[in-house]
Amino acid sequence: MTEDSQRNFRSVYYEKVGFRGVEEKKSLEILLKDDRLDIEKLCTFSQRFPLPSMYRALVWKVLLGILPPHHESHAQVMMYRKEQYSDVLHALKVVRFVNDATPQVEVYLRMYQLESGKLPRNPSFPLPKAFEQYLNLEDSRLLSHLKMCSAVSRLPYDLWFKRCFAGCLPESSLQRVWDKVVSGSCKILVFVAVEILLTFKLKVMALNNSEKITKFLENIPQDSSDAIVSKAIDLWHKHCGTPVHSA
Repeated sequence: MTEDSQRNFRSVYYEKVGFRGVEEKKSLEILLKDDRLDIEKLCTFSQRFPLPSMYRALVWKVLLGILPPHHESHAQVMMYRKEQYSDVLHALKVVRFVNDATPQVEVYLRMYQLESGKLPRNPSFPLPKAFEQYLNLEDSRLLSHLKMCSAVSRLPYDLWFKRCFAGCLPESSLQRVWDKVVSGSCKILVFVAVEILLTFKLKVMALNNSEKITKFLENIPQDSSDAIVSKAIDLWHKHCGTPVHSA
């Protein structure tokens, strides 16, 4: 039996006996012991499995380029990053893109846009088109109802795609979604939005105007969040495939 076959066998065994994640945690720890972290393998791991909370901050920082792959540089680079944060925040305040009342999630978005040279006056998000496409594939009747109520253009896209569900999902569920976003798969946001509609289909179908539908979707019940994210990840894999390590 090859090493990969043994690993897959152990993963299936752990899952069957109720210890799902044990083997994955060990695999991540092995990846994190490398002197030069393998970005591609960390990305693949983050897309296939939820990150253990104790390693999430480190992995996110490495994948986002906040920290370099080499461990010995982390302390010095973090000192530079703190200075950089202060400088960028000051610049955004000077050009009046943010102020002391700006929600923190929007401040972070603007900082990223400024750093990447993508700071627009009127930002637009192409994800609603993909959302409509996949919702139609999963439940065309539900999409037709939204169109009949003139709700498609008024759904909470900013909350979903601009804030990446911050303020919509509780932190424990949100972290699992952001694991995928940080590792380069923003499309997971589309499937979370689709799954929210599918989960609350009966409630949405019972509402007959866009204002009521939008208000409900902006304040969905929190007790279904973990199930929504799990099903959204399944939908993502169904339509986009399951990431695998490159040879």
